[in-house]
Amino acid sequence: MQTEINLLIITGLSGAGKSVTIDALEDIGFFCVDNLPPALIPKFGDLILQSQGKVTKVGLVCDMRGGDFFNTVFDALQELEQKGHVNYQIVFLEADDSTIVRRFKETRRRHPMAKDGRVVEGIHEERRMLDDIRGKADLIINTTNLKASALRQQIVERFSHIDQQHLKVDIMSFGFKHGVPIEADMIFDVRFLPNPHYVDHLRPKTGRDAEVYEYVMKWPITTAFLSKLTDMVDFLLPQFRKEGKQQLVIGIGCTGGKHRSVALAEYLHEHIKDREWTTVVHRDSEKS
Repeated sequence: MQTEINLLIITGLSGAGKSVTIDALEDIGFFCVDNLPPALIPKFGDLILQSQGKVTKVGLVCDMRGGDFFNTVFDALQELEQKGHVNYQIVFLEADDSTIVRRFKETRRRHPMAKDGRVVEGIHEERRMLDDIRGKADLIINTTNLKASALRQQIVERFSHIDQQHLKVDIMSFGFKHGVPIEADMIFDVRFLPNPHYVDHLRPKTGRDAEVYEYVMKWPITTAFLSKLTDMVDFLLPQFRKEGKQQLVIGIGCTGGKHRSVALAEYLHEHIKDREWTTVVHRDSEKS
């Protein structure tokens, strides 16, 4: 029986954290190659398949350093799909312009797309050229507000168990006013629940604080909703696992992402953590 290979294609903006990502993957047992021309991905896949199970987790960094070679990435991935036995995901890293400019100044490196040292123009050109592959990405990580250690932890949490036969469930609380997380497979809107924001002494706290958590949970409508939510999740998780899905992102949103969504994300995490490899992320809880 042919061993299944788990392949991560790491791409994205220069300065967004690809080096940190590939280092973190190596630490958790991935065989990693930096700056592989996309045209060579199918041949590399053949080599890995011939390892007879010695290599099952692979990380490849493919980006604009490959020049014109990068334009072949979709043809290469299509050829890879035809081979079978290779499950690949595209991980796209990005950050805002000011963060990338600052990082390049700190390292004194030259942006690969900058002409005459004009870094911002290089960033904009790179965004344009990467727009198609960003749209195909399975996971988009914005590292604007992430330190290297936090990015590394996120990569480790997401991919440590990629080769194990169970479903990885990421639960993310968020605020609708800050935008809907595009990586979410399922989204639940809990703005109908009573809002702690209007209780003066609770407003500065988050759903992880006991007072806020208890306030959100005390209402009959919350109890009724959680009963239906957990019943549906309990039904769906085995179905996703049976289908072969390896990762599921569940988004729970309220207005600001600070109180109700955080409390319910914590509740759902506790509900399923003993059965699945589960993480909980509160995307907007520290935002004003």
